Amino acid sequence: MNGVNLSINREGIGILKIDRPSVRNALNWAAMNAFASAIEAAHRSRKLKTLILTGAGSSFVSGGDLSELVHYPHREDGLRLATIMGDALKRLEELACPTIAAINGPARGGGAEMAVACDLRIISGDADIGFVHARLGIITAWGGGQRLMRLVGYANALELMTTAKVLSAKEAVRLGLASLMTPVGQAVAEAKKLALEIAANPPAAVQAAKRALRNGLMQDLEQALRSEREEFPSLWDTDFRRKAVKKFLNKSKPKNSSHTKTRAAQESRKSKSPNRTLPQIALAEQFSHQEIDK
Repeated sequence: MNGVNLSINREGIGILKIDRPSVRNALNWAAMNAFASAIEAAHRSRKLKTLILTGAGSSFVSGGDLSELVHYPHREDGLRLATIMGDALKRLEELACPTIAAINGPARGGGAEMAVACDLRIISGDADIGFVHARLGIITAWGGGQRLMRLVGYANALELMTTAKVLSAKEAVRLGLASLMTPVGQAVAEAKKLALEIAANPPAAVQAAKRALRNGLMQDLEQALRSEREEFPSLWDTDFRRKAVKKFLNKSKPKNSSHTKTRAAQESRKSKSPNRTLPQIALAEQFSHQEIDK
C-alpha cells in the first residue's frame, strides 16, 4: 500500500513498516497519506495491543523523499507537508496502546521525528538518529522538536537541532532518546519481545498507565495526580483483578506436601512415646543385648 504496510498478529502485536528501501524509506506524498491512513486503521482495530514502527531493509526512515518534494518549493507546499505528517504523528501518539519505534537503521530528519512520536524506542547497534533539518535550512515540522525537548531537555534539544548532530546508538541511549541498544539487526526482534511482555497484561491496565503518564506530560502535578487517581477505581472493580488477587492469596498459603505429612506423623508418634533420656535409652539397649546373648 504505497510503501506502508500494517499487519496485526493474533497476539495483538502490530507492525507498521515503511517499505521503500530503494530510497532509504523516505516518504513521498503517497507514502505520507498511506501512513496517515494506516494510523487511522490502527485506531479502529479492536485487537491491537502494541504497535511497532520500523523500516524495511537497513534503514528506519530518512525523512521526506526530496527527489519528489523538490518539485513543491512553495509556502503552501510546506504547510501541506507539515500538516499531513504532523497530524498523523499526533494520531500515532493518541493511540490507546503503547507504541515502539524499532530503529533498525538510520533515522534522519522526519524519520527522527517519527521515532520520538512513539512511546518507546529500541535502537540497533549500527543505527543512528539525527535531527538534521538545519542542514536544509528548515526545522522540525511534524512536532519532533517539542517531543525531543520533553525527552532530553531544552539545552540538549537545542544543541541537537542547531548542530544537526547525528547520534550513534550508544549516544542515543545515554541521552535518553532510546531505552535499549540491541545487537546489530535485532531491533525489531527485541521490540517484539517487549511488545509481547506488554500484551501479556490486561489492555485496560496498560492503556490506563499510558493515559496517566501522558496526562502528566500535559498537566500540572495536581491535575496529573487527580487524573491518575481517577483511573484506579474502575480497574479495582474488575473480575480480572479479583481473580488475580485470589490466585495470589492461594499461592501464598503453605502447602501440605506428602513429605510434610510424613514429618508430622513422625512427630506425632514421638510425642506419644515415653519421654526417655539418652542414658535411659543406652541402658535399655544394653539389657536387650544381654537377653540376646543368653
